[in-house]
Amino acid sequence: MTLVIIGLLGGLITGISPCILPVLPVIFLTGGAQSARRIDLGNGLSVSGPRVGGPAGTSAGGTSATAVATPAAPPIQVSRWRPYLVIAGLVTSFTLVTLVGSLLLSSLGLPQGVIRWAGMAVLVLLGIALIVPRFERILERPFQRLGGKTQARRGGGFGVGLALGAVFVPCAGPVLAAIIVAGSTGQVGIGTVLLTVSFGIGVAVPLLFFALAGRRVAERIKAFRTRERALRVAAGVAMIALAVGLAFDVPSRLQRLIPDYTAALQRDLTDNEDAQAALSLGGLINDENKDLDKCTNGAAELESCGTAPSIKGIDTWFNTPDGAALDLEELRGQVVLVDFWAYSCINCQRSIPHVVAWDQAYRDAGLTVIGIHSPEYAFEKDEGNVRAGAANFGIEYPVALDNNLSTWTNYRNRYWPAAYLIDAEGVVRHIQFGEGGYDKTEALIRELLTQANPGVDLPAPTDTEDVTPDLGSTTRETFLGYSKDVNYSGEQPYSAGEGSFTFPEPQPSDSFALDGEWTIESQYVTPTDADASIRLAFHATTVRMVLGGSGTVWVSLDGGAEQRIDVDGTPQSYALADGLDGGDHTVTVRVGEGVEAYSFTFG
Repeated sequence: MTLVIIGLLGGLITGISPCILPVLPVIFLTGGAQSARRIDLGNGLSVSGPRVGGPAGTSAGGTSATAVATPAAPPIQVSRWRPYLVIAGLVTSFTLVTLVGSLLLSSLGLPQGVIRWAGMAVLVLLGIALIVPRFERILERPFQRLGGKTQARRGGGFGVGLALGAVFVPCAGPVLAAIIVAGSTGQVGIGTVLLTVSFGIGVAVPLLFFALAGRRVAERIKAFRTRERALRVAAGVAMIALAVGLAFDVPSRLQRLIPDYTAALQRDLTDNEDAQAALSLGGLINDENKDLDKCTNGAAELESCGTAPSIKGIDTWFNTPDGAALDLEELRGQVVLVDFWAYSCINCQRSIPHVVAWDQAYRDAGLTVIGIHSPEYAFEKDEGNVRAGAANFGIEYPVALDNNLSTWTNYRNRYWPAAYLIDAEGVVRHIQFGEGGYDKTEALIRELLTQANPGVDLPAPTDTEDVTPDLGSTTRETFLGYSKDVNYSGEQPYSAGEGSFTFPEPQPSDSFALDGEWTIESQYVTPTDADASIRLAFHATTVRMVLGGSGTVWVSLDGGAEQRIDVDGTPQSYALADGLDGGDHTVTVRVGEGVEAYSFTFG
């Protein structure tokens, strides 16, 4: 029931979001206006359903009456169920494409874009049919054999919906992300189906409302009632325009110009432990990972949490012989530490020195460390960036690029970093989410190594300093892109596209604000003039900033002299200030053109 409620609410929010706008003209014209009744506003008479003119309609009071169709106002011969058929078709195809489309195409060896291109082709064909009656009759012939022309027209609405669902790309909020990950990795269970169907129904409600509103408008406005032919042509043009626009990615560009006024609602819906747990269970549980819940996060003693899930869907391996993949089953007899990380993640940057030290200390004693690099940002999918990041950290153990989050999903993971300790029999014995707990994890590594080989000669424990900040001792990680922005305190709306900003006075603690002209992208911000600045009010001993592109930034701490930082190349973390007292401070960053600012991280 929790999944159903989350799915419905997530769908409803998506159904009123800016990303729905490209399909609305088609919904309005084909699902709504084309199902209109002819209404004589003078006497309240109405005629509905397929009719060529002449016989009786029914008055509003139930009395039989005669309504005469004039040549100027022919009735629209479409089923009254058409709005419902269009929306039902959309929900049906969207659900099937999302859940099994990727797996089906992979099994057939077809490109992942085939379904979407097929949907666009169908939209073009249906659009031409509405514009060219002769072509419509050709398309109707197969259906006429089944149930006549009337049945063909009634089914046309469902066909339009099927085509729309195949090309429908709603905003990827947390609910849809859980559905997509589950569908693309084949982990489809009853929870995923419930979540997907309820999400589709939630999206359908606003769309159906819009379709019915379109019908009502067509019934009440004379221009619609007297120009049925023009209406069909407009619907056909709208369908073709949508298909062409999708082919050239026009809707995505338009959406970036419109503020996403539903982003906060999506976050409020899913930014809590209950919702995240429900989404995880709904799309991620399978036979491989169902026992991971038996492990307690950061336990001081060994636990038994089932056979370790497989490592799957990896794009590239490095630090292995000839780039060969590792298989956990082939590592039986070894103690294995699977470490999920991302190279620009500040939490990972503090934990990786411990993992590197364990690899160096215990490799010869039977420990195999595997780093699963699961990207948080798009730039972290680049193999060159990951290799450079691994080299900077001194990582020599095998690293797997989990760019599609397949292994991340198979472990039902939700944290950077996260460590899964596996014994020589292949059983998960310890899980550590987030930073800290290094002494406990190392003690358990030593215990498992001794169990695997009682005569092993272990070195002294490592002495890497634990620099994990105390909970609440620093400002939370602050993202600057519109898809994940937190801590923003400016007065102007923070949304996709270009905007002009000014610093607020006063600025709240633990917040950031912009000044000048900026372009807000999904994952970063970039200035559009030479005087753009970011001001951050924070508390920490260290503040760093993830920057990319090429240019210069100037950093001023607490109103002091500016320090210059040159930025060039792939995004990475740059130190803005270090060795602070942990109290409240303000840093102002003047960002030069060509620089992309992703986030602030703290220590």
